[in-house]
Amino acid sequence: MSADRQDPLRVRIAWASVPRLTKVVGRVAWRLDIDPGQGFPDPPYVVAANHHSFLDPFLIAAAHRAKIRFLALQDLFGNYRWVDFSLGAFDVIPIERGRIPLGPMRTALSHLSSGGVVGIFPEGTRYESFDPERVRRGGAWLAVRTGVPLVPVAVSGSEQVLGPDNRLHKGRIRLEVGPPLARKGDDHDSVADLIQEWARWVMTRVKEQG
Repeated sequence: MSADRQDPLRVRIAWASVPRLTKVVGRVAWRLDIDPGQGFPDPPYVVAANHHSFLDPFLIAAAHRAKIRFLALQDLFGNYRWVDFSLGAFDVIPIERGRIPLGPMRTALSHLSSGGVVGIFPEGTRYESFDPERVRRGGAWLAVRTGVPLVPVAVSGSEQVLGPDNRLHKGRIRLEVGPPLARKGDDHDSVADLIQEWARWVMTRVKEQG
């Protein structure tokens, strides 16, 4: 059974409407350019992207269209009403900063085992530029543990449109979906190799898009 069929009504409404609205607004306001590449594979899989802005999950949703359960920091809640609403409607998996995320990772594993899609930002939080040295291995670990592909996504320009000041500006956004990356084993080294392969692809695309 699909992981999405028992979702609450507000979650189903959000995923039926927000990606389409984001794509329309993005194209008009920020010249949003989405390169789907080979397209997304059949689920389950993990989507992993670099992270510049609060807009990034919405942009990825616009490219993906179907539901993704993103992992998000718990301290994002309680700061902005629109963020709280979005996190709830998008059915995110909250993670507490500074703690080993055993519960959230179990939830993500369960979602993948049910045929769903999990989204993660390996940098852990927003940065104005991408640095491969700060990526974490959680997304690769999920992919290796469950034997599913890790799908890379590169986002450029969102930091100019909605950056650290949390105000909207003019700009141009480009998003590119990469080829699914497959695990080459099931041990610690396989996790490290997979996240490094992801980081190399993202770094290449971000440089080209910049």
